[in-house]
Amino acid sequence: MPRPRLEKLTLDKDLDKLSLAEEASHHVRRRLAAPGLALLFLLLSMAFAAIYVVGSSGAAIVVAAAAMAGYMAMNIGANDVTNNVGAAVGAKAMTMATALAIAAVFEIAGALIAGRKVTLTIEAGIVDGGLVDPHTLVWVMMSALISSAAWINIATYSRAPVSTTHSIIGGIAGAGMTAAGLSSVKWWALAGITASWSISPLLGGAIAAIFLAFLKEFIIYREDKIEAARRWMPIVLGVTAGAFTAYVAVFALVHVAVISLSTCLLIGLFMGIVCYVSSKPWIHRQSEGLDNRNQSLRKLFRMPLIFSAALLSFAHGANDVSNAIGPLSAIVSAVDGAVSTESARAPFWVLLIGALGISLGLLLYGPLLIRVVGEDITRLNPMRAFCVALATAVTVLLASALGLPISSTHTAVGAVFGVGFFREWYTRRSRRRLEYVRRKTGQEDFMGAAEANFAEVRRRRLVRRSHFLTIIAAWVITVPASALLSAFVYLILSGFFL
Repeated sequence: MPRPRLEKLTLDKDLDKLSLAEEASHHVRRRLAAPGLALLFLLLSMAFAAIYVVGSSGAAIVVAAAAMAGYMAMNIGANDVTNNVGAAVGAKAMTMATALAIAAVFEIAGALIAGRKVTLTIEAGIVDGGLVDPHTLVWVMMSALISSAAWINIATYSRAPVSTTHSIIGGIAGAGMTAAGLSSVKWWALAGITASWSISPLLGGAIAAIFLAFLKEFIIYREDKIEAARRWMPIVLGVTAGAFTAYVAVFALVHVAVISLSTCLLIGLFMGIVCYVSSKPWIHRQSEGLDNRNQSLRKLFRMPLIFSAALLSFAHGANDVSNAIGPLSAIVSAVDGAVSTESARAPFWVLLIGALGISLGLLLYGPLLIRVVGEDITRLNPMRAFCVALATAVTVLLASALGLPISSTHTAVGAVFGVGFFREWYTRRSRRRLEYVRRKTGQEDFMGAAEANFAEVRRRRLVRRSHFLTIIAAWVITVPASALLSAFVYLILSGFFL
């Protein structure tokens, strides 16, 4: 008689196994979806190139270079673009999906609208084009693309945001030295790049800390926080609008028309005044009915954070798309027997590969580093994230005015570190914090509270040292690692094709 029950149990087990097998297959398919889409994009890039160079003697080289440029663009999207939206996501001012959508759209817009003029590294003076013939230049650029894309891929996998500009510069320098000797590299330019390793994060961190100190002093720790926000937020938003407008003008509009830095700053000043005047009634309406607490203040910073993420992405698409399409455009020119010049403009299909590749890389692989920048380094809220975004724009503008080479990646991540380390410093010395600890621990004086507070701060550091050391190490070795890898790749390629 128990036979039917036994058969039912066996059937249930078989169904459970089928269900688990189906879940496993879905999981595997999800993991294969991203590489599959990436491979499809590379094949489409090669198809674009094949249509453009059909019948040309160098068609095979251009098609292969298009695939490498697409691969480089996806790595830029996966690693570099995350700095524009990471802080906003970490502060929960927007969801991951919203951040990815905004960044993808504005990266494409920036690349297609304002990224047409190719700012090749060879044109910037890293390698002397007069010492490299067009045929050799093809393999120098191919080696640079392969090596820099591979290095950025390794860095992304290691959860380290690095400068894609430094990567491509290192790749071109390494292959150039191997092809034409040490004299082909302009070492003063590389010295300036090296200086930016330290200038960018330190300046970004310091400015972010200053902004956060201002917010704490004049808004966050005031008795009437809402009234303080109504007084100071229009000024803060005016400065923000001016800084971001000038930032976009310097890094995007200059690729469309000839605009001096002073003109960009005047445009920013005008927009800052307009924003100050128009934001006063908006702040008053938004703050009506809010409780007098920090949680209420965070709501006022969410919309500015979304705008800042969009503008940073637009400027990044216009400026850094050249890291992917610059070498490809140089290869297209070199196949025709010419060396690119500063006035060279990328063909539209080349620009399209860079724009779509950056956005696709962000959508497929960007969430990993978005979480690192926005959540893992230090805890961010909308006010701290706002300081990071504003510091990034102001630092890059200040460096441009001073003529200093600077990395937007280093600046943004340095600003995150600056906010975290400032919070550690402020927590140790804040009288408000000491009063809270004194009441919580039952201490009778501030000396006992200070000792208890110091022990708490040491136990719960606000900046994760493991991420700090990993990222600094990745920054230091980016140019030499890309250069060595590129030299090795060039030796292999030249052995087969030169």
